[in-house]
Amino acid sequence: MPEGPRAARGGLSLLALLLAFVVHTAMPGAQSPVQSCDAKPTPSWCNAVPGDRAEGWLSQRRSEVMARNGVVASSQPLAVQAGIDVLRRGGNAIDAAVATAAVLSVVEPMNVGPAGDLFAIVYIAAEKKLYALNASGKAPSGQTLARMNAAGYKWNPANWGPGSGMPPGGILTVTVPGAVWGWDEVLRRFGTMTFTETLQPAIDYAEQGFPISERIASDWRLPRGLSPTLGDPRGCCTQVDPDSIATWYIDGKPPAAGQVHRNPDLAKLFRILQQRGRAGFYEGDVASAIVAKSTALGGTMTSSDLASYAGQWTDVATTNYHGYDVATLPPPAQTWATDEMLNILESCVPEWAPGQTLASLGPSNPRYWHFLVEAKKLAYGDLYAYNADPDFAKVPLDRLLSKPYAASVCSRVDPERASRPAAVGRADSSGDTIVLSTADRSGNMVAWVNSLFDSFGSGVTVPGYGITLHNRGALFSLDPKSPNVIAPGKRPFNTLSAGFVRQGGRPLMTVTLMGGDMQAQGIAQVLVNVLDLGANVQAASDMARFRHAQVPNVLSMESPLFRLVGARLKAMGHDVRSVDGSIVGGYQAIMFTPDADAAKPSQGIGGFYRAGSDHRKDGQAAGF
Repeated sequence: MPEGPRAARGGLSLLALLLAFVVHTAMPGAQSPVQSCDAKPTPSWCNAVPGDRAEGWLSQRRSEVMARNGVVASSQPLAVQAGIDVLRRGGNAIDAAVATAAVLSVVEPMNVGPAGDLFAIVYIAAEKKLYALNASGKAPSGQTLARMNAAGYKWNPANWGPGSGMPPGGILTVTVPGAVWGWDEVLRRFGTMTFTETLQPAIDYAEQGFPISERIASDWRLPRGLSPTLGDPRGCCTQVDPDSIATWYIDGKPPAAGQVHRNPDLAKLFRILQQRGRAGFYEGDVASAIVAKSTALGGTMTSSDLASYAGQWTDVATTNYHGYDVATLPPPAQTWATDEMLNILESCVPEWAPGQTLASLGPSNPRYWHFLVEAKKLAYGDLYAYNADPDFAKVPLDRLLSKPYAASVCSRVDPERASRPAAVGRADSSGDTIVLSTADRSGNMVAWVNSLFDSFGSGVTVPGYGITLHNRGALFSLDPKSPNVIAPGKRPFNTLSAGFVRQGGRPLMTVTLMGGDMQAQGIAQVLVNVLDLGANVQAASDMARFRHAQVPNVLSMESPLFRLVGARLKAMGHDVRSVDGSIVGGYQAIMFTPDADAAKPSQGIGGFYRAGSDHRKDGQAAGF
């Protein structure tokens, strides 16, 4: 973490600045020898082959991180270190989660920011209890189906999933942001620090700048986010917001890996939050700036919409999978589909493959993947049919997550042939976000998911405060018969996902995995890797994954997995494609392991943490 403006006046910082100046002036025009594989011509080093690990599974990218006092895992190392620093200074896992998320809003701004959504599952060790936080956005008071229809947007029968008929970006997809309310709320209820401490690392990076890392640089592209002609849906998203260019680009161009980016406007916003808490976002000058930007573009956000916003604490959705209690986010989040998918696998694999288990089949067997994909199709069929804001529609979770229901759908799957969920249509299931996990020396653990939805959200940036408005409203349906149909004050179907596993009443692990509709199916896959196959939490991430798109019914598999089983799955009727790791999400997880000898007196939490972080992102897991 940077030492901050006050510390920069100390002798050590002055010496470092002097040395940097001497090196820079002594070597005019000096450049780093490092070259990207995206460069033309391709550098020679990009033709090298990877080296081998010295032990264990040779394809594992790195070892688990193990520590007793505290652990943070996220998709960017600077954010991880900010969370670790909070833990070292006596903060708890909740404080560390807020600090990590705030820094991610600076260093990974295409995916997360204060004007986005937040969900979290928080385990409080002293109470031995899980809490679920829903700080997702609500549609503005003027955002009606009739208004969307009058603006030229109609339900699209070719997309029978979430988002049917909605524009992909622009001001009409913006809902009231919930993230700041959630950050403040979780600190008030369970934290030991305030915004004064938890936001300072993010302020330092926003003011002083940070070098952009490789994967983040490749994702740093603004969408065409303005809708100049509201009456013509073809006019959506044809222009790039000038305020976005001014805030997120350097000299009008996307920054490259290694370039330093600064966001002093975001630092200004965070200082307001330090002084006023969430009121500094939902009232006053910041709220007025949001409303002014919305109004100028034809949006309906009002000061009252912002001032009246409140998220809520809810119960987790739960199931038991092979003796493990799996908790996930309830509606309108999609993660409950993970529970249903696991229930179907537990109930149906013995019927689909008598005498076999997922472990005995193993991940080199095409039928193993066929079963996972078919279970996903069944779970997502129910997800798309029922998921909606429970304040507006009844979602029959008790029935959908019951074991008898899972057993009743086994016959819908042919163990040897791929199914078709419904008429093949067109839909974009992409999107990205950030996920993180934290744990502290008292045994508190957090699974956290924070998002703008698509890259740079709606594409609309609020000038003066360095924030992009999210586009979660793009997941409303314009089908008047859908439980997810747009309505004022309603939360849309939300892809954000987080999970928590307990065993015998004790915490076992957090699990989070980002990436649009990949999230619930990806969490199920990594849980199978751990709970069925016995993988450690790093290997569970490093193993190849699939992503199935429900509406077009397309199965994408990472290239090594496609080479292994793709031909056989195609012969079974799957429309299977080979992809790289950019679309299968990014995972972060922490597992608690009790001390081996429970009879001996133990210190602290009576065990240790082990953590994993996805190599497909720029992040890390770290502990102390």
